[in-house]
Amino acid sequence: MKKKIKKILNKKGKSKIVSLTAYSKNIAKILDKYCDIVLVGDSMANVLYGHKDTHKISLQNIIQHALSVKRGIKKSLLVVDMPKGSYANKKLAVKNAKIIINLTKCDAVKLESNNKNFSIIYELVKAKIPVMGHIGFTPQFQKKFKIQGDSMNGINKLLKEALTIQKAGAFSIVLECLTPKASKLITKNLKIPTIGIGSSSNCDGQILVTDDMLGMSGFYPKFVKKYALLNRVIEKAVKKYTRDVKLKKFPTTKNFLNGREY
Repeated sequence: MKKKIKKILNKKGKSKIVSLTAYSKNIAKILDKYCDIVLVGDSMANVLYGHKDTHKISLQNIIQHALSVKRGIKKSLLVVDMPKGSYANKKLAVKNAKIIINLTKCDAVKLESNNKNFSIIYELVKAKIPVMGHIGFTPQFQKKFKIQGDSMNGINKLLKEALTIQKAGAFSIVLECLTPKASKLITKNLKIPTIGIGSSSNCDGQILVTDDMLGMSGFYPKFVKKYALLNRVIEKAVKKYTRDVKLKKFPTTKNFLNGREY
């Protein structure tokens, strides 16, 4: 765990950090070949469960998916999101973070900042639980999407928030939907790496929701680049399968096992 985190810290200012989300072993196994960080994100609420926000994902949901993802990870740093409500106070945060770490054997947890919960990060780090911070647009605490840091006053507030999170002991911090100017200033002034999502190339690394960049989720804001259209590939395969079944082209004798279909 410490070696993996040290490796991420050493990338600051040297090479870009590559991060993506995963919710299953099959995807995690692929990401592990290329990513520095794999995040079991609460974005599963939207991507897998069809919720309009991330608020209804439970600790148990997160743990079950993290258990699956862990089976596909060998080299990447595995970070698990703490769901909304699971770190409402210091005692609860430490209890739930320990449950996540102990059950999933992940390397770190991530929690969103509401500009008040710095002491919770401190308590987690004190309990030897590595923490990734998250500022800017924080879906667990903000209902309305808004670009962050579009004024000097806003940038200074974000910088102060980021520095306080660093002081509390976080080893890295996600910057979500910040202006290029804000992300550049924060990245320059922090000793820990910044991971951007919709926050320009000024960050030390980048993260996207894997289902978004593969064209699977139906959610495609401007900051998401679609690297594939897997929805079309899957639909084409299902359509062909359906046709083969109806025309009795599947299964054939090639698909039998010892003369049987199973």
